[in-house]
Amino acid sequence: MTRIPLLVLFGGRSAEHDVSRVTARHVLAAIDPDRYDIDAIGIDHDGSWHRAEAALEALAAGPDALPEALLVEGPVVDPGAVLTQPELVVLPLLHGPNGEDGTIQGLFEVLGVTYVGSGVLGSAMSMDKVAAKHLADAMGFPQTDWAGLHRSDLAGSRLDTVVAELTERFGFPMFVKPANMGSSIGVSRASDADGLRTAIATALEFDEWIVVEEGVVAREIEVAVLGHTTAARASVPGEIVPGAEFYDYADKYTDGVAQLHIPAPLPDEITAAVRALAVEVFRAYRAEGLARVDFLLEEDGRGLLLNEINTMPGFTPISMYPQMWQATGLTYRALIDELITLALERAGRG
Repeated sequence: MTRIPLLVLFGGRSAEHDVSRVTARHVLAAIDPDRYDIDAIGIDHDGSWHRAEAALEALAAGPDALPEALLVEGPVVDPGAVLTQPELVVLPLLHGPNGEDGTIQGLFEVLGVTYVGSGVLGSAMSMDKVAAKHLADAMGFPQTDWAGLHRSDLAGSRLDTVVAELTERFGFPMFVKPANMGSSIGVSRASDADGLRTAIATALEFDEWIVVEEGVVAREIEVAVLGHTTAARASVPGEIVPGAEFYDYADKYTDGVAQLHIPAPLPDEITAAVRALAVEVFRAYRAEGLARVDFLLEEDGRGLLLNEINTMPGFTPISMYPQMWQATGLTYRALIDELITLALERAGRG
C-alpha cells in the first residue's frame, strides 16, 4: 500500500499559537503511520516555516515520546518547496488569524494543494464574527442581539457615546469580543460602564473590529459537524458548564474546571433540532470537512440561538469536537482518517 504524503502544519502567527502546538502533538500521535508518510512543519511567530525534526524523531520512537506541545524549531524551509510535493495532503492545525481565516487556504488554492478543512470563503466568513453575524441575520438564524464596531467608531469622545448607547440598548452584562480570534482570547464580560470600556480596550488589542453581544442566561450547547458542504452529518450535542463567569481561555486550557456533558442532557426534540440546525449553519457558511457549531439554549425564552461556527476547532482528544464524535461512534484516529478522505474527495483524488 502506497502511503499518502501528509503534512501536519502547526504554530502560526496568531495568539492561538500555543493551542495549535498542543493540538498538533495529539494529532501526530494518533495518525496511522502505515497509511501516511508524515511530515511536520511549525510556523513561528514571525512567519518562518521550520521542519519539526525533533518532533518527527520523537514520533519515530513512539507516540509517547512526543512532548505535550510540539516545539516550533528546526531547519527553516521554503513553503513553496514544501507545498509543491507530489500528491501532498496538508492538515493545517492552525487556529486564529492566518490559520483559519482563509489566508493560508488561499495559498493552498493558488498552489493547487489538497488540504483538510474549509476553503477561502467558508473560512473567512466563519472566522470574522461581524461578517458571521450579518450572515446569520440574513439567513434568519436566531441569535442574541449584537453590535459590530470598528476602532474608528470608538476613538476619543466617541467612546463615551458608544458606551451610553450600548448600555441603553443591551443593559448589563454584555460580552465583548475581537472579531477575528478564537479560544476566548480577548473576550470579556462587562457588568458596568467602566467594565465595558476595559473590555472594549482589551478586544481592540487583538483586532480593529469588535463585537458586543447582549448577555443572556442560557446553556452552552455545541455540535460537531463532519462532511462536505452539501453532504454533512452532525454528532450528538455536548454541553459546557463553565467553571468561571463564562467559558474563557483559562477554563478551556489551564484551570480545567468546566464540566463537559457528552451527550448533552436534552429532550429528544431539542437534540434533533440542534443537530439539524448545526448542519444548516455548516452549509450556509460554506464550511467543508469539519466545524463545531456553538449554540446558546435560552430555555425560558427564545430557545436555540446561534453563537458561532468554528472551522478549525480544538482537536486534542479532550477537546469537544473529537469527544462529541467519539460519543457518536467515531474514534479519534478514524476521525482524522475521514477528514483526510474528505479532502481527497474534494480535490477529486478520492
